[in-house]
Amino acid sequence: MEQVKLGIIGIGNMGSAHCASILNGQVPDITLTAIADLRESRRQWAKTALPAYVAVFQDGESLITSGLCDAVLIATPHYDHPRLAMLAMKHHLHVMCEKPAGVYTKQVREMNEAAAESGQVFGMMFNQRTNCIYRKLHEIVHSGVYGKIKRMSWLITDWYRTQAYYNSGGWRATWDGEGGGVLLNQCPHNLDLLQWICGMPCRVRAFCHNGKWHDIEVEDDVTAYLEFPNGATGVFVTTTADAPGTNRLEITLEKAKLVAEGSRLTLYELEISEREHCFQTKEGFLKPPCHETEVILDGQNPQHTGVLNAFADAILRGGPLVADGTEGIRGLELSNAMHLSSWLGETVTLPIDEELFLEKLNALRAASVKKENVTETTFDTSTSYGSPKTADLSR
Repeated sequence: MEQVKLGIIGIGNMGSAHCASILNGQVPDITLTAIADLRESRRQWAKTALPAYVAVFQDGESLITSGLCDAVLIATPHYDHPRLAMLAMKHHLHVMCEKPAGVYTKQVREMNEAAAESGQVFGMMFNQRTNCIYRKLHEIVHSGVYGKIKRMSWLITDWYRTQAYYNSGGWRATWDGEGGGVLLNQCPHNLDLLQWICGMPCRVRAFCHNGKWHDIEVEDDVTAYLEFPNGATGVFVTTTADAPGTNRLEITLEKAKLVAEGSRLTLYELEISEREHCFQTKEGFLKPPCHETEVILDGQNPQHTGVLNAFADAILRGGPLVADGTEGIRGLELSNAMHLSSWLGETVTLPIDEELFLEKLNALRAASVKKENVTETTFDTSTSYGSPKTADLSR
């Protein structure tokens, strides 16, 4: 195999962007051979905008069984991710899945089991793991040089969305169509990074406000308190309604603090561990000496094309993925825990009660209202995942 023959299922905002990056030669080991979309408008767009050799299918099932592809990229509404992934694996196709892995962990657990049995390459589109800031954070925290995590806080409010965005699709921002709001659509990246860098919390208390700032039925404003197995605590705050927004991640360790904001990663390094200093000093207010430095980064931030290039390399040459598909369940469990905590009005322990979560979700789906005033729109997503804000990461 010289190139991976890829089919993209779902050519909305992200699917269209993936088409463009492949056709523009940014992923040289992949050739686009087919697309599928349930919407006639998007199929007509494909027939005029894409090369004639790209086959156009009415649904993912037809694409998967066509024999035209070695792999599929799933970029459909969230509920369909596990179903289509499992069908593709059954037909011996490699799978790249857009975030989130699914809507509820019980469904995703079945997908992960199918992936393990299939032996196919299975990746998640966690493109923010390619950002040099988060790669360096992961490296520093996991090195253990500065001790254990004591506290983390992430204020991530630069996911601004207008009402026009939510009106752009009948499935968007509904319990039955999307399964959640900011936690399930925008924040899978942040929740994945949170667990990748800091580990999984063991207890969560969250407050999810549905339709607080937009005319939608799902959450658009969230504040969550986290507890970790080692005693560390954390706060996660997000919304799609703040302008200007903030993206500030702080991680306090025993001998340092790391702050990621904008294009900078700052290290506040203590000369002595705070835990040692606390019990050794005879002074009541004396802080341990601290030195502030800007962490030097490699400047690399390939985003989606980085994930796709690694995916192709894994298929063709056995190289490493940016994120193995089975890892998608971790951030989703954190999202599910926040939802369940808010629904119950109490702290929940991880792993969550999957049956209880599904019961509550299905009740919301049953009461979900069909949206009116929908104006089907496909947006340009090229500026929505950090490109302009992180283009100068090497400075």
